[in-house]
Amino acid sequence: MQPYFFPYIGYFQLIAAVDVFIVYDNIKYTKKGWINRNRMLQNGKDVMFSLPLKGNSDSLDVCERELAADFNRDKLLSQFIGAYKRAPYFEQSYPLLEQIVKHEDTNLFRFLHHAIVKICKHLGITTQLIISSDIDIDHTLKSQDKVLALCEALKANTYVNTIGGIKLYSKEAFDAKGIELKFIKSQSFEYAQLGADFLPWLSIIDVIMFNPLYIVQACITTNYKLI
Repeated sequence: MQPYFFPYIGYFQLIAAVDVFIVYDNIKYTKKGWINRNRMLQNGKDVMFSLPLKGNSDSLDVCERELAADFNRDKLLSQFIGAYKRAPYFEQSYPLLEQIVKHEDTNLFRFLHHAIVKICKHLGITTQLIISSDIDIDHTLKSQDKVLALCEALKANTYVNTIGGIKLYSKEAFDAKGIELKFIKSQSFEYAQLGADFLPWLSIIDVIMFNPLYIVQACITTNYKLI
C-alpha cells in the first residue's frame, strides 16, 4: 500500500490482518489522494489537514518528494489541539501526534513511514513492515504485475488488499501464481464525537481521541470481513 498521513482505521486493520505489510516508497505521488492529507472533526464538520510539500513535479515518486521548507509543525499541532482538546482521550493521544509531527526528517516517504511505525506501536500492532524498494524485483513493473512480483519475492501464499482495490486485481492472475487474493472490508464503527452527528472514516486521530485504546485495538483486530 501507499503510505498515508494519519490514515483511517481501515488502513491499520489491513496492517494488523497480515503477516507482512509492504509500504510503497517507489510509487508515484498522487496529488488528489491521501498520501499527505486527511480529514479530522472540527466544530462538527470534517475538515482537511495536510502536509505542505516543496513545489516539484507530480510525476516524482513518493520517496523523491520533500516537505515544504516553511512547514510549520506547531501550527499543525495547534489545529489538532483546537479540534480535539475536549475529546476524552486527548491527553493519552496527543503525545503520539507530537512525536509524529515534530519528526525532523523532511523527506515525505521517511516522514510518513516514521508516522506509520509510531502509530502501529501505539496501537500494539506488531506486523513486520517492509519498504518496497528493499525487495529485489523489477521495479519498473506497474500495478498488478508489481504486486505479484512482490508477493512472489516474499513467497506469499495470500495477498490482501482493501475493498477499494477489488476492481484492480484479477483473481485468475493470482491463482495462476498460486496466491490467494482477498479483500478486507471494514465494518461500521460508530462512537460519540462531542455530541455532533457521527462522521465516519475520519483519520485515525479521531478514533484514538474518542475511544479508549483497548476498544480501538479490538476494533482493529475484529471489526472487518475478509472476502
